[in-house]
Amino acid sequence: MKLKSILLGAVATVTFATGAMAQEVTLRVHQFLPAQATIPATAIAPWAEAVQEQSDGRIAVELYPAMQLGGAPDSLFGQAQDGVVDVIWTVLGYTPGRFPKSEVFELPFLMSNSAEETSAAFYNYVMENSADEFESVHVLALHTHGPGLFHTQEPVNALEDIQGMKIRGGSRIISNMLAQLGAEPVGMPVPQTTEALSRGVINGTTVPWEVTPSIRVAELVTNHTGFSGENGLYTQTFGFVMNRGTYESLPDDLKAVIDANSGLETSKMFGRAMDAGDDVGLQIAQDAGNNIITLDEAETARWKEAAQPTIDQWFADMDAIGIDGEALYAAAQEAMAAERQ
Repeated sequence: MKLKSILLGAVATVTFATGAMAQEVTLRVHQFLPAQATIPATAIAPWAEAVQEQSDGRIAVELYPAMQLGGAPDSLFGQAQDGVVDVIWTVLGYTPGRFPKSEVFELPFLMSNSAEETSAAFYNYVMENSADEFESVHVLALHTHGPGLFHTQEPVNALEDIQGMKIRGGSRIISNMLAQLGAEPVGMPVPQTTEALSRGVINGTTVPWEVTPSIRVAELVTNHTGFSGENGLYTQTFGFVMNRGTYESLPDDLKAVIDANSGLETSKMFGRAMDAGDDVGLQIAQDAGNNIITLDEAETARWKEAAQPTIDQWFADMDAIGIDGEALYAAAQEAMAAERQ
């Protein structure tokens, strides 16, 4: 059965109903996490409520979490591009090679310790340097999560401790970084992490604090390792995008509603949700009595040196496809510096 047929027959929807005027447009929002996860609950749901309220109910929004409309997480961007659904939220790294200029923000020790700051920098960077990678859709928000860190069965107190560990990586860049650091990367989407940890398929995972409650990380491992300084180990990039045809078919006043809930401020709102989620995840691990490690500046410097080949490899990868990676890296650093001022 084709995915559109599945969509048309889907009944597992959450619909917000507001407003006094007759509904004119229904937007179907599809994403890969449970409805109670941070972004679905505290960013996408409020976005849907705002759009419906500001449109006086002329726009209805149906939320389909956890891939309820079919497909895999790596198909989400294509679903929005092809009009199978109207709006999607996804990890850009789930489609390797599709966003080469945008993936610079996944490079190690580039992001700040604030997802809101990094999300603003990422949105501005994309608009200036890689907007062409999103021409097939209409961008609502582009954002990142907070600092990624290690969550492991055995403690990681030094670079040597990660050697040979099977660690889940969420994207091409992150897996490359893990390999350069001496770990054995295992690529998989976030929802598969719980089973992989519980079965011992992996020894640990790289995720931000925000995602740990929804995949029960603090129950499955007892050690969590982060880094000193103003830069997090890594981040992943996310897109909240709309089918271009759906957007362009809206009357001007409803386009204005979408526009008022898109762009830099919406990207920052998604980043703030991630920061708040980090606080929740950290508190759960603390309440569980888990071992929370922050590597000191000297040890962090060793990791930065060990991670530099990941950056150099990215430069080479970009050069091979005719992209000036060093210039883009400098642009990303400038975008981050602007948000820190």
